[in-house]
Amino acid sequence: MPLSTDDFDFHLPPELIARHPLPDRQASRMLVVDRTAGTINHQKFTDLPAFLRDGDRLVLNNTRVVPARFFSNDGRIELLRLGGPDPLHWLCLVKPGKRMKPGRTIGIGDATGTVMAIDADGNRLIEWDREVDPDTHGQLALPPYLDRQQEDADRERYQTVYAREEGAIASPTAGLHFTPGLLETLPHSFLTLHVGLGTFRPVSVDNVADHRMHEERFHLDAETAAHINAAQRVVAVGTTVTRVLEHLGRELDTGHPTVKPALTAASGATDIFIYPPYRFRIVDALLTNFHLPKSTLLMLISALAGRDLILEAYAEAIAERYRFYSYGDCMLIV
Repeated sequence: MPLSTDDFDFHLPPELIARHPLPDRQASRMLVVDRTAGTINHQKFTDLPAFLRDGDRLVLNNTRVVPARFFSNDGRIELLRLGGPDPLHWLCLVKPGKRMKPGRTIGIGDATGTVMAIDADGNRLIEWDREVDPDTHGQLALPPYLDRQQEDADRERYQTVYAREEGAIASPTAGLHFTPGLLETLPHSFLTLHVGLGTFRPVSVDNVADHRMHEERFHLDAETAAHINAAQRVVAVGTTVTRVLEHLGRELDTGHPTVKPALTAASGATDIFIYPPYRFRIVDALLTNFHLPKSTLLMLISALAGRDLILEAYAEAIAERYRFYSYGDCMLIV
């Protein structure tokens, strides 16, 4: 029987949404879900090393969030920059869209942009007469559920401590818990996936299988591929890492469930959508934050641990007053 989007619903009391980060990055709680034993345990994030084994390899996403939210000089138009071929040509989500038809102009600072075209998704292609300085005029595109404007602290705390490669609209939030001191004690490697809107786009269809993901760009270097191939167990830090590794694992599938594909350096884009049932090729364990109801990310972790166990874990996290979403607590699935 096809899975329905409603099969991944739950009620979250609004007060459990973490609207600000904790003063200490690594002070979060960590719900540990053992998918073999079917158990749920309450720990602290700093207990993570105790759940790692010899031969484990953490894989983290080193993308860096760029200011992608802009407002016109008169404050009436909001742009979310999704990408574009160069600094003078932006693909944007625009609010309100009805005001920005082809030929209309917008001013940001001393730059004037003209709407050149509207794509099939309603996004605008805007051409600028000069570059817009994102550090001066841009803001981080904080998730709507934070229900607040950007604050000075967000420029640091909405980035992981290992963020290097600029290009993400949203942060790979499972990594926000790490400090340099903790990370250097753990065997780890990096890949890059520039997180876009596609990961967080709401599922608007009833049948889960009918949902289509947008593409996101990734890069895996040869050194990280070699470390992953040599690992006894691959521990993905976040769903973004999981999507890259499983995209490549699916492409290189050996056809033998017990034999992992050997990864090599790769760059490209992925639109992989992971939902139950799904056979994981590369990822053995996952550190992740808590996700929104009916979201593709909740479907992904349900594919790894089982929908019933995940919904049970979420119910327990809510009962124990865990902090949810980007700035919230985390879950380790082993």
